[in-house]
Amino acid sequence: MLYRNEDPVVYGTASDGPIDGPTLDGYADDGFLTVDELVSPGELAQYQNELNRLLTDESLDGDERVVREKGSDEVRSIFEVHKISELFAALVRDERVAGRARQILGSDVYVHQSRVNYKPGFGGNPFYWHSDFETWHAEDGMPRMRAVSLSFALTDNHAYNGGLMIMPGSHKTFVSCVGETPQDHYRESLKEQEIGTPDETSLSVLAEKHGIELFTGPAGSATMFDCNCMHGSNGNITPFPRSNFFVVFNSVENTCVEPFAAPQPRPEFIGTRDFTPVPR
Repeated sequence: MLYRNEDPVVYGTASDGPIDGPTLDGYADDGFLTVDELVSPGELAQYQNELNRLLTDESLDGDERVVREKGSDEVRSIFEVHKISELFAALVRDERVAGRARQILGSDVYVHQSRVNYKPGFGGNPFYWHSDFETWHAEDGMPRMRAVSLSFALTDNHAYNGGLMIMPGSHKTFVSCVGETPQDHYRESLKEQEIGTPDETSLSVLAEKHGIELFTGPAGSATMFDCNCMHGSNGNITPFPRSNFFVVFNSVENTCVEPFAAPQPRPEFIGTRDFTPVPR
């Protein structure tokens, strides 16, 4: 089912942060913006080294926050990474990151979710089309569409290694997914989303109307996008892994309540119930 989104997209102004007016206008229209160089090359090397450290950190073996690929032992995602790594925690607090989120959302923000995604070469599985807000509303109890995600590229994003795809303007339409949310659905959905995905008719309508944009760019670049954007990514059968740091900021004026379509909230490491603002 398709519904028009009546919520604002941008709550702040050009004077509220590092994003200029035309870029904010573009974000309001398309639902996303790109940053060509979020960090310096020297900083980028530190984050890449930290990713490699996390991927081989034996203390994380058996940790529920580490999600592995379906059918293999390869790491797919490491959740709550801003609590595991002080380096990524500092990045979350950085004005280049949190400042942009505050500007878009027009308020203080807190981290609803963080993770590193690691799409290995020759085996990284796809992330099917979805709107994050549909899940966050149904399973986490997020009331309104006042959240923004930042995806920071830790490796080069090519057109052929499973890069992010977004339907520009799709954030203006809410797609309601049919069916019930099973108990502990997150255990399977983090490996492969099958329940709670949009129907093919709705996806076809949105794609015909908005088209599809594929994001490419060097390591160190970033994309920010509205929580209701329809997005996904293909699998990676190339030798070149695609990794990114992903953080979701929610407005402190939009804190989560009880889930709207699930028996209980997902675990804290997926959708936090700690609404403490990111310090300025």
